[in-house]
Order: sequence, then C-alpha cells, then structure tokens
Amino acid sequence: MDCLDFLFSEQNNVPSPCFVLDAARLAANAAILDEVQRRTGAKILLALKGYAAWATFPLLSRFTGHGPLWGTCASSVDEARLGREQFGGQVHAFAAAWSAEEVAELLDLADHIVFNSTAQWRQFRPVIEARNRARRAGQAIECGLRINPEHSEGATPIYDPCSPGSRLGIRQRDFEPAALEGISGLHFHTLCEQGADALARTLAAVEEKFGAWLPACRWINFGGGHHITRPGYDLDLLCRCLTDWHERYQAQIYLEPGEAVALNAGWLTATVLDVIRADMPVAILDASAACHMPDVLEMPYRPEVYYALRGRAARAGAAGEQAWSCRLAGKSCLAGDVIGEYSFAGPLRVGQRLVFGDMAIYSMVKTTTFNGLRLPSIGICEPDGHAPDGKKRFSLLRSFTYEDFKNRLS
Repeated sequence: MDCLDFLFSEQNNVPSPCFVLDAARLAANAAILDEVQRRTGAKILLALKGYAAWATFPLLSRFTGHGPLWGTCASSVDEARLGREQFGGQVHAFAAAWSAEEVAELLDLADHIVFNSTAQWRQFRPVIEARNRARRAGQAIECGLRINPEHSEGATPIYDPCSPGSRLGIRQRDFEPAALEGISGLHFHTLCEQGADALARTLAAVEEKFGAWLPACRWINFGGGHHITRPGYDLDLLCRCLTDWHERYQAQIYLEPGEAVALNAGWLTATVLDVIRADMPVAILDASAACHMPDVLEMPYRPEVYYALRGRAARAGAAGEQAWSCRLAGKSCLAGDVIGEYSFAGPLRVGQRLVFGDMAIYSMVKTTTFNGLRLPSIGICEPDGHAPDGKKRFSLLRSFTYEDFKNRLS
C-alpha cells in the first residue's frame, strides 16, 4: 500500500486539512540526487525556500541523519539558522540584499555568503574578513557573487530570475573584475522546474558572458530549478554537464534544488464542506488555494486531485472528462479562491475526502492565515515497521491553533 491509497483506507487517521509528507518518496528522491553526486562529485544542497519541513531532515541530511545531501541554501537569516541547527553540513546564503544586522547574524551561521552586487560585497567585506581572521583554519566564510547571464529559460515571468528587468544577479555590462579580490566563487540561477537541456543552454550562455572569470573560481553554484527527480529527466546529460565543468575549471560544483528534493513527496487532504450552484457546481473545501496552496494562484497551475473510487484512490479528470464536473474552491472570502475545474465519477458529497498531489514543495512554506483560517496540520506517512505486508502508518507532527494566528500579530 502506498501513501496515497493509505489516505483513502479504513486505517486512515489523518485530519483535514493536513499536509502529509511521504517518507518513501522523499527517500526515493534522495537516492536519485545521491546518484548524481556519486557520478559527478557535485554537492547538492536543499533549498529551504522550497521545502523546510525539518522533521524530515534526517531522511535527507548526511550530518543529522542518513541522507545524502551536503547542507542547505538559505534566502534569509532565519532559513540559515534552521539549516545550521536542524540540517547540519554547509549553509549557503543568498539574498537580493543584506542588512548590516543580517550579515552580523550570518557570520555565525553561514559557510558561504553570496552577494547580489559588488556594492554589497565592498560594504561587508571588511567585517567578513575580520571575522575570518579570528576563525580557525578551515572555518573561513567563503564569499561569492551572483551573476545574471541574461538567458531566460522560465515560462512564467514571476519565477524567471533572468526576465527583463530582473533585480537578481550582476549583468555582464555591470560586472567589475576589480571587485573579485576576496571572492571565491560565482553563483547563477536561471531555471524553474526544468530539465538538463535547459541547464546545458544556460551553461553556454554563462561561458559566453563570464567565461574569462570562471577559471579563478574555487566553486561554482548552478543554483536551483533543476527538476532532477521528475520522471523522464535526463540524468546522463546533467551528469555530463556537471563533470565537464568540474574538469574544465577544477572547481567544486554545487546544485541547490528545492523542488527536486520533495517533488511528489507530499499530499494535502481536504474535505468537501458544501456544494453550491453557480454557472456549474462548486464544491467548497476546508482547504484554500489562497491560504494553503498559493502557487495555484501565483504560478498559476492546476494540481492533481484524487478521490476514493471503489475503495482505491482515483485521479480526478479535467472538466468533462468524467461523468460529473465541478469547480473546487476554498473557504476564504477571496472571490478568486478557486483551485480549478475537475470531473469525477459521480457528484461530490458533503464530508467526502479529496487529496491534492505534490503539496510538499512551496505550498507548505508559503501558507498564510488570511481570514484567520488555520494552517493545515502536518504529518508524515511512513512504513509501519511492525507490519510485514507493506502497510503505512501516519504520525501527526504539528497542529495549529488560534494562538498561532494571534501570535504572529500584535
């Protein structure tokens, strides 16, 4: 029995709404990422902006558990602290800009700090070098610059780091070779849910514009957006790209995926609260796109939905594909709190359970308490070690209450 079927089984004791982490799929993703590391010598970091469910870090970290990953990359001081305290290994930090107070905190948290401009590097170089002089050998903070090869691979502008007008990374025309003193590596990020072919094109663009400075790098960070664990991803091409750059520049190569680590490794349970009639039937759920899966509205995209059919999990179809079509919507007061249009074998009933797929990534870290809606509970589905027939068990990790809503305000 896999986790999805468990969520519709009689043994299911999962509350609603609830994010359910799938331990088996996390482990399978980690194994694929480890294969890439073993074949190429690259080091893979978990991007906490995409997945930060720290209770599962032992499945992923080679330092606090039995996973393969070398550390985390952080976009803020709080992410850096979470990586340092809960994941272990290396902590790499990048933000579009750092304040003096943030850099002061990062000095005790980060192994690599990447700056988005040479002005910020010049501003903070003295304090970082002073701290490095006070550290023991081998504990120096490595500093890097983020570059922008002006090569877009993303289809959605809000998620394209190289879209026209992007504030992320230094363009070739603004690059200052004189500012490289003290810099040990370069960082670039052009991808979003893309394959190795997009990476290969990116690497050609980076070499064209910044190739003169790559031989001086001790490390090169290829950023995130690599959909490595997606079915059909070209692992051989990825490994060739990583190996080629490592051998050509004699630099340590880093990747920092978020989605690939937890791709298809989480679910969101929901329950039908009411079915009303508009231009078509509308099923109102106890889960909300606006509050619980905001990428459905921001990306936008249509998540997979599953329901029980003859005792097993069945995938809902597009509108008109199966016998009964409806619109799924959240319970917030936002008029656009709509998840999408789907079809099912028969009409949905009040109290019926639905399960949304691929909900470990981004949804969990971007949830809000808009309207005072409580955040979904968090739990994990894992093999039941006492059951020889492959059964699963669910453990509740966290529930949220009024106090969580109240305490984020004042």
